[in-house]
Amino acid sequence: MAVRLVSRMLQRVLRSSVRSCSSGAPVTQHRPGEPSQTAAEELSRQRQFLREHTAPFSAFLTDSFGRQHSYLRISLTEKCNLRCQYCMPEEGIPLTPKADLLTTEEILTLARLFVKEGIDKIRLTGGEPLIRPDVVDIVAQLHQLEGLRTIGITTNGINLARLLPQLQKAGLSAINISLDTLVPAKFEFIVRRKGFQKVMAGIHKAIELGYSPVKVNCVVMRGLNEDELLDFVALTEGLPLDVRFIEYMPFDGNRWNFKKMVSYKEMLNTLQQQWPELEKLPEEESSTAKAFKIPGFRGQLSFITSMSEHFCGTCNRLRITADGNLKVCLFGNSEVSLRDHLRAGASEEELLRIIGAAVGRKKRQHAGMFSIAQMKNRPMILIGG
Repeated sequence: MAVRLVSRMLQRVLRSSVRSCSSGAPVTQHRPGEPSQTAAEELSRQRQFLREHTAPFSAFLTDSFGRQHSYLRISLTEKCNLRCQYCMPEEGIPLTPKADLLTTEEILTLARLFVKEGIDKIRLTGGEPLIRPDVVDIVAQLHQLEGLRTIGITTNGINLARLLPQLQKAGLSAINISLDTLVPAKFEFIVRRKGFQKVMAGIHKAIELGYSPVKVNCVVMRGLNEDELLDFVALTEGLPLDVRFIEYMPFDGNRWNFKKMVSYKEMLNTLQQQWPELEKLPEEESSTAKAFKIPGFRGQLSFITSMSEHFCGTCNRLRITADGNLKVCLFGNSEVSLRDHLRAGASEEELLRIIGAAVGRKKRQHAGMFSIAQMKNRPMILIGG
Protein backbone atom coordinates (compact mmCIF):
# COMPACT_ATOMS: atom_id res chain seq x y z
CA MET A 1 0.00 0.00 0.00
CA ALA A 2 2.81 2.40 0.91
CA VAL A 3 4.51 1.70 -2.41
CA ARG A 4 1.35 2.48 -4.37
CA LEU A 5 0.83 5.73 -2.48
CA VAL A 6 4.42 6.79 -3.11
CA SER A 7 4.11 5.90 -6.77
CA ARG A 8 0.89 7.87 -7.16
CA MET A 9 2.41 10.86 -5.41
CA LEU A 10 5.38 10.84 -7.75
CA GLN A 11 3.29 10.27 -10.85
CA ARG A 12 1.44 13.54 -10.17
CA VAL A 13 4.66 15.53 -10.32
CA LEU A 14 4.97 17.50 -13.55
CA ARG A 15 8.16 19.03 -14.79
CA SER A 16 7.82 22.80 -14.67
CA SER A 17 10.89 23.75 -16.63
CA VAL A 18 13.20 22.26 -19.18
CA ARG A 19 16.90 22.66 -18.73
CA SER A 20 19.01 23.24 -21.76
CA CYS A 21 22.71 23.18 -22.40
CA SER A 22 25.05 24.43 -25.07
CA SER A 23 28.26 22.92 -26.35
CA GLY A 24 29.83 26.34 -26.78
CA ALA A 25 30.53 25.68 -30.47
CA PRO A 26 29.04 28.03 -33.06
CA VAL A 27 25.76 26.85 -34.57
CA THR A 28 25.16 27.17 -38.28
CA GLN A 29 21.86 28.90 -39.06
CA HIS A 30 19.85 27.55 -42.01
CA ARG A 31 18.49 30.31 -44.24
CA PRO A 32 15.27 29.87 -46.20
CA GLY A 33 15.95 28.83 -49.78
CA GLU A 34 19.38 27.36 -49.02
CA PRO A 35 20.05 23.61 -48.79
CA SER A 36 20.37 22.40 -45.19
CA GLN A 37 23.50 20.62 -43.96
CA THR A 38 23.32 16.89 -43.59
CA ALA A 39 23.76 15.40 -40.14
CA ALA A 40 27.14 14.01 -41.21
CA GLU A 41 28.37 17.41 -42.38
CA GLU A 42 27.24 19.04 -39.15
CA LEU A 43 28.95 16.36 -37.05
CA SER A 44 32.16 16.78 -39.06
CA ARG A 45 32.06 20.54 -38.53
CA GLN A 46 31.54 20.16 -34.79
CA ARG A 47 34.43 17.72 -34.49
CA GLN A 48 36.69 20.09 -36.42
CA PHE A 49 35.71 22.89 -34.06
CA LEU A 50 36.59 20.75 -31.04
CA ARG A 51 39.95 19.75 -32.52
CA GLU A 52 40.84 23.38 -33.11
CA HIS A 53 39.67 24.70 -29.75
CA THR A 54 40.44 21.88 -27.30
CA ALA A 55 43.89 21.51 -25.77
CA PRO A 56 45.53 18.06 -25.59
CA PHE A 57 44.46 16.13 -22.50
CA SER A 58 46.79 16.56 -19.53
CA ALA A 59 49.52 13.96 -19.09
CA PHE A 60 49.17 14.45 -15.33
CA LEU A 61 45.65 12.98 -15.45
CA THR A 62 46.49 10.14 -17.85
CA ASP A 63 47.57 6.85 -16.27
CA SER A 64 50.01 4.24 -17.55
CA PHE A 65 47.17 2.38 -19.29
CA GLY A 66 46.09 5.44 -21.27
CA ARG A 67 42.96 6.16 -19.22
CA GLN A 68 42.18 9.88 -19.20
CA HIS A 69 40.61 11.07 -15.96
CA SER A 70 38.04 13.78 -16.65
CA TYR A 71 35.70 13.23 -13.68
CA LEU A 72 36.51 14.37 -10.13
CA ARG A 73 34.47 13.51 -7.04
CA ILE A 74 35.02 15.83 -4.07
CA SER A 75 33.79 14.93 -0.59
CA LEU A 76 32.64 18.07 1.22
CA THR A 77 32.20 16.53 4.66
CA GLU A 78 32.48 13.30 6.61
CA LYS A 79 29.33 14.09 8.58
CA CYS A 80 25.92 12.69 7.73
CA ASN A 81 22.42 12.98 9.15
CA LEU A 82 21.69 9.29 8.40
CA ARG A 83 23.44 6.05 9.43
CA CYS A 84 23.02 3.77 6.41
CA GLN A 85 24.01 0.18 7.13
CA TYR A 86 26.27 -0.19 4.07
CA CYS A 87 28.00 3.15 4.58
CA MET A 88 28.68 3.73 8.27
CA PRO A 89 29.36 1.21 11.05
CA GLU A 90 26.53 0.98 13.55
CA GLU A 91 28.81 2.16 16.35
CA GLY A 92 29.74 5.26 14.34
CA ILE A 93 33.22 6.41 13.38
CA PRO A 94 35.74 8.92 14.72
CA LEU A 95 35.55 12.00 12.51
CA THR A 96 38.56 13.96 11.31
CA PRO A 97 39.17 17.12 13.37
CA LYS A 98 37.80 20.21 11.62
CA ALA A 99 41.26 21.74 11.32
CA ASP A 100 42.35 18.77 9.21
CA LEU A 101 39.47 19.03 6.74
CA LEU A 102 39.79 20.97 3.51
CA THR A 103 38.66 24.57 3.76
CA THR A 104 36.38 26.06 1.13
CA GLU A 105 39.29 27.90 -0.47
CA GLU A 106 41.38 24.71 -0.56
CA ILE A 107 38.53 22.84 -2.24
CA LEU A 108 38.22 25.56 -4.88
CA THR A 109 41.99 25.78 -5.38
CA LEU A 110 42.19 22.06 -6.11
CA ALA A 111 39.08 22.18 -8.29
CA ARG A 112 40.56 24.99 -10.40
CA LEU A 113 43.79 23.05 -10.82
CA PHE A 114 42.05 19.84 -11.89
CA VAL A 115 39.68 21.63 -14.28
CA LYS A 116 42.60 23.43 -15.89
CA GLU A 117 44.15 20.02 -16.58
CA GLY A 118 41.06 18.54 -18.21
CA ILE A 119 38.46 17.66 -15.56
CA ASP A 120 35.07 18.58 -17.05
CA LYS A 121 32.76 16.99 -14.47
CA ILE A 122 32.78 17.44 -10.70
CA ARG A 123 30.46 15.62 -8.32
CA LEU A 124 30.10 16.76 -4.71
CA THR A 125 29.69 13.95 -2.20
CA GLY A 126 30.03 13.24 1.52
CA GLY A 127 29.08 12.24 4.15
CA GLU A 128 26.04 14.26 3.24
CA PRO A 129 27.15 17.28 1.19
CA LEU A 130 23.95 19.24 1.82
CA ILE A 131 24.69 19.63 5.51
CA ARG A 132 27.76 21.72 4.69
CA PRO A 133 26.67 25.34 5.34
CA ASP A 134 28.46 26.82 2.31
CA VAL A 135 27.47 24.17 -0.24
CA VAL A 136 25.49 26.65 -2.36
CA ASP A 137 28.44 29.04 -2.48
CA ILE A 138 30.79 26.20 -3.45
CA VAL A 139 28.51 25.23 -6.34
CA ALA A 140 28.29 28.87 -7.47
CA GLN A 141 32.07 29.25 -7.50
CA LEU A 142 32.60 25.95 -9.30
CA HIS A 143 30.08 27.12 -11.90
CA GLN A 144 32.48 29.94 -12.79
CA LEU A 145 35.28 27.56 -13.81
CA GLU A 146 35.87 27.66 -17.54
CA GLY A 147 35.83 24.16 -19.02
CA LEU A 148 33.69 22.58 -16.29
CA ARG A 149 30.61 21.22 -18.05
CA THR A 150 28.80 19.35 -15.26
CA ILE A 151 28.39 19.94 -11.53
CA GLY A 152 26.58 17.09 -9.83
CA ILE A 153 25.76 16.15 -6.28
CA THR A 154 25.01 12.85 -4.56
CA THR A 155 22.68 13.33 -1.60
CA ASN A 156 20.47 11.35 0.75
CA GLY A 157 17.73 13.83 -0.10
CA ILE A 158 16.83 14.88 3.43
CA ASN A 159 17.63 18.57 2.82
CA LEU A 160 17.18 18.57 -0.95
CA ALA A 161 13.69 20.04 -1.30
CA ARG A 162 14.68 23.04 0.82
CA LEU A 163 18.02 23.75 -0.87
CA LEU A 164 17.49 22.72 -4.48
CA PRO A 165 16.08 26.04 -5.78
CA GLN A 166 19.21 27.81 -4.52
CA LEU A 167 21.49 25.07 -5.83
CA GLN A 168 19.90 25.17 -9.26
CA LYS A 169 20.32 28.94 -9.43
CA ALA A 170 23.97 28.52 -8.39
CA GLY A 171 24.61 26.13 -11.28
CA LEU A 172 23.91 22.58 -10.11
CA SER A 173 23.28 20.49 -13.22
CA ALA A 174 22.90 16.87 -12.06
CA ILE A 175 21.39 15.10 -9.04
CA ASN A 176 21.74 11.60 -7.61
CA ILE A 177 19.48 10.74 -4.68
CA SER A 178 20.11 7.70 -2.51
CA LEU A 179 16.96 5.71 -1.75
CA ASP A 180 17.07 1.99 -0.97
CA THR A 181 13.41 1.27 -0.26
CA LEU A 182 9.92 2.59 -0.95
CA VAL A 183 8.61 1.30 2.39
CA PRO A 184 8.85 3.93 5.17
CA ALA A 185 9.39 1.42 8.01
CA LYS A 186 12.11 -0.36 6.08
CA PHE A 187 13.70 3.01 5.30
CA GLU A 188 14.11 3.68 9.02
CA PHE A 189 15.63 0.23 9.51
CA ILE A 190 18.19 0.68 6.72
CA VAL A 191 19.27 4.25 7.53
CA ARG A 192 18.62 4.05 11.32
CA ARG A 193 16.84 7.42 11.18
CA LYS A 194 13.49 8.91 10.12
CA GLY A 195 13.12 11.00 6.97
CA PHE A 196 11.44 8.98 4.23
CA GLN A 197 8.91 11.70 3.36
CA LYS A 198 11.67 14.33 3.14
CA VAL A 199 13.54 12.20 0.61
CA MET A 200 10.38 11.77 -1.45
CA ALA A 201 9.84 15.53 -1.30
CA GLY A 202 13.38 15.99 -2.61
CA ILE A 203 12.69 13.73 -5.59
CA HIS A 204 9.42 15.62 -6.16
CA LYS A 205 11.24 18.97 -6.13
CA ALA A 206 14.00 17.79 -8.50
CA ILE A 207 11.43 16.69 -11.09
CA GLU A 208 9.39 19.85 -10.56
CA LEU A 209 12.47 22.00 -11.26
CA GLY A 210 13.14 20.20 -14.52
CA TYR A 211 16.05 17.88 -13.72
CA SER A 212 15.96 14.99 -16.16
CA PRO A 213 16.83 12.37 -15.48
CA VAL A 214 16.75 12.43 -11.72
CA LYS A 215 19.02 9.56 -10.74
CA VAL A 216 17.91 7.40 -7.83
CA ASN A 217 20.65 5.20 -6.35
CA CYS A 218 19.46 1.96 -4.76
CA VAL A 219 21.96 -0.37 -3.08
CA VAL A 220 20.44 -3.85 -3.38
CA MET A 221 20.95 -6.18 -0.41
CA ARG A 222 19.66 -9.73 -0.24
CA GLY A 223 17.03 -10.28 2.41
CA LEU A 224 16.42 -6.57 2.74
CA ASN A 225 15.22 -4.87 -0.43
CA GLU A 226 15.72 -7.17 -3.43
CA ASP A 227 11.97 -7.76 -3.35
CA GLU A 228 11.39 -4.11 -4.35
CA LEU A 229 13.12 -4.17 -7.73
CA LEU A 230 9.85 -4.21 -9.66
CA ASP A 231 8.38 -1.39 -7.57
CA PHE A 232 11.36 0.85 -8.27
CA VAL A 233 11.26 0.15 -12.01
CA ALA A 234 7.51 0.83 -12.09
CA LEU A 235 8.25 4.43 -11.06
CA THR A 236 10.04 5.00 -14.36
CA GLU A 237 6.84 4.47 -16.33
CA GLY A 238 5.65 8.04 -15.95
CA LEU A 239 8.60 9.86 -14.41
CA PRO A 240 12.00 11.03 -15.74
CA LEU A 241 13.92 8.84 -13.31
CA ASP A 242 17.04 6.78 -13.85
CA VAL A 243 16.78 4.13 -11.14
CA ARG A 244 20.28 2.78 -10.61
CA PHE A 245 20.59 -0.60 -8.88
CA ILE A 246 24.00 -0.85 -7.20
CA GLU A 247 25.65 -4.11 -6.22
CA TYR A 248 26.43 -4.23 -2.51
CA MET A 249 30.13 -3.38 -2.04
CA PRO A 250 32.52 -4.18 0.82
CA PHE A 251 33.88 -1.32 2.93
CA ASP A 252 35.17 -1.18 6.49
CA GLY A 253 32.43 -1.57 9.06
CA ASN A 254 29.53 -2.62 6.83
CA ARG A 255 29.85 -6.36 7.58
CA TRP A 256 29.82 -7.22 3.88
CA ASN A 257 29.55 -10.81 2.82
CA PHE A 258 29.03 -12.43 -0.55
CA LYS A 259 25.64 -13.86 0.42
CA LYS A 260 24.19 -10.35 0.84
CA MET A 261 25.17 -9.31 -2.67
CA VAL A 262 22.58 -9.57 -5.44
CA SER A 263 24.43 -9.67 -8.76
CA TYR A 264 23.54 -7.67 -11.83
CA LYS A 265 22.58 -10.77 -13.79
CA GLU A 266 20.24 -11.95 -11.04
CA MET A 267 18.56 -8.55 -10.88
CA LEU A 268 18.29 -8.38 -14.66
CA ASN A 269 16.71 -11.83 -14.81
CA THR A 270 14.08 -10.78 -12.26
CA LEU A 271 13.17 -7.73 -14.30
CA GLN A 272 13.10 -9.60 -17.62
CA GLN A 273 10.56 -12.02 -16.22
CA GLN A 274 8.22 -9.08 -15.60
CA TRP A 275 9.21 -7.04 -18.67
CA PRO A 276 10.60 -9.33 -21.40
CA GLU A 277 10.64 -6.34 -23.76
CA LEU A 278 13.37 -4.67 -21.65
CA GLU A 279 15.89 -3.04 -24.00
CA LYS A 280 19.59 -2.44 -23.39
CA LEU A 281 20.69 1.08 -24.23
CA PRO A 282 24.03 1.96 -25.88
CA GLU A 283 26.79 2.39 -23.30
CA GLU A 284 28.14 5.89 -22.91
CA GLU A 285 31.88 6.39 -22.95
CA SER A 286 33.43 5.86 -19.47
CA SER A 287 30.01 5.12 -17.96
CA THR A 288 29.87 2.88 -14.91
CA ALA A 289 26.25 1.95 -15.60
CA LYS A 290 24.62 -0.66 -17.80
CA ALA A 291 21.45 1.12 -18.88
CA PHE A 292 18.10 -0.37 -19.90
CA LYS A 293 14.69 0.96 -20.84
CA ILE A 294 11.20 -0.46 -21.07
CA PRO A 295 9.60 0.71 -24.34
CA GLY A 296 6.98 3.35 -23.64
CA PHE A 297 8.35 4.21 -20.19
CA ARG A 298 9.47 7.78 -19.62
CA GLY A 299 12.50 6.94 -17.48
CA GLN A 300 15.07 4.17 -17.47
CA LEU A 301 16.99 1.85 -15.16
CA SER A 302 20.67 1.06 -14.77
CA PHE A 303 22.97 -1.35 -12.98
CA ILE A 304 26.26 -0.46 -11.28
CA THR A 305 28.17 -3.74 -11.47
CA SER A 306 31.29 -2.91 -9.46
CA MET A 307 31.54 -6.41 -8.02
CA SER A 308 30.38 -8.89 -10.66
CA GLU A 309 31.49 -7.08 -13.84
CA HIS A 310 33.93 -4.28 -13.05
CA PHE A 311 34.42 -1.31 -15.38
CA CYS A 312 38.05 -0.58 -14.48
CA GLY A 313 39.19 -0.56 -18.11
CA THR A 314 37.30 2.65 -18.85
CA CYS A 315 37.50 4.28 -15.41
CA ASN A 316 37.91 8.06 -15.67
CA ARG A 317 37.30 8.93 -12.00
CA LEU A 318 39.44 10.45 -9.28
CA ARG A 319 38.38 11.23 -5.71
CA ILE A 320 39.36 13.80 -3.13
CA THR A 321 38.33 12.96 0.42
CA ALA A 322 37.06 15.57 2.87
CA ASP A 323 40.46 15.57 4.60
CA GLY A 324 42.23 16.26 1.31
CA ASN A 325 43.53 12.87 0.22
CA LEU A 326 43.58 11.90 -3.45
CA LYS A 327 42.24 8.40 -4.14
CA VAL A 328 42.74 7.12 -7.66
CA CYS A 329 40.61 4.00 -7.07
CA LEU A 330 37.50 3.64 -4.92
CA PHE A 331 38.58 0.15 -3.88
CA GLY A 332 42.27 0.87 -3.40
CA ASN A 333 43.79 1.83 -0.07
CA SER A 334 46.55 3.99 -1.56
CA GLU A 335 46.12 7.71 -0.90
CA VAL A 336 48.24 10.86 -1.15
CA SER A 337 47.57 14.01 0.87
CA LEU A 338 47.05 17.07 -1.30
CA ARG A 339 46.05 19.04 1.79
CA ASP A 340 49.47 18.66 3.39
CA HIS A 341 51.27 19.80 0.25
CA LEU A 342 48.88 22.73 -0.18
CA ARG A 343 49.46 23.88 3.38
CA ALA A 344 53.21 23.48 2.97
CA GLY A 345 53.07 26.02 0.16
CA ALA A 346 53.50 23.69 -2.81
CA SER A 347 53.38 25.42 -6.18
CA GLU A 348 50.91 24.46 -8.89
CA GLU A 349 53.68 22.63 -10.74
CA GLU A 350 54.63 20.68 -7.61
CA LEU A 351 51.02 19.71 -6.98
CA LEU A 352 50.66 18.51 -10.57
CA ARG A 353 53.74 16.32 -10.24
CA ILE A 354 52.31 14.78 -7.06
CA ILE A 355 48.93 14.22 -8.73
CA GLY A 356 50.55 12.84 -11.86
CA ALA A 357 52.64 10.38 -9.86
CA ALA A 358 49.55 9.10 -8.02
CA VAL A 359 47.56 8.73 -11.23
CA GLY A 360 50.51 6.99 -12.85
CA ARG A 361 50.49 4.34 -10.11
CA LYS A 362 46.82 3.48 -10.67
CA LYS A 363 46.39 -0.25 -11.23
CA ARG A 364 44.77 -1.80 -14.28
CA GLN A 365 41.83 -3.06 -12.19
CA HIS A 366 40.74 -3.67 -8.62
CA ALA A 367 41.54 -6.90 -6.84
CA GLY A 368 38.08 -8.49 -7.01
CA MET A 369 35.27 -8.68 -4.49
CA PHE A 370 36.78 -11.25 -2.14
CA SER A 371 40.17 -9.54 -1.95
CA ILE A 372 38.50 -6.16 -1.48
CA ALA A 373 36.48 -7.56 1.41
CA GLN A 374 39.74 -8.42 3.21
CA MET A 375 41.51 -5.16 2.35
CA LYS A 376 41.89 -2.38 4.89
CA ASN A 377 40.07 0.65 3.49
CA ARG A 378 38.03 3.55 4.81
CA PRO A 379 34.32 3.20 5.55
CA MET A 380 32.33 4.52 2.59
CA ILE A 381 31.32 7.65 4.51
CA LEU A 382 34.99 8.69 4.78
CA ILE A 383 35.62 8.16 1.07
CA GLY A 384 32.70 9.95 -0.49
CA GLY A 385 31.54 7.23 -2.87
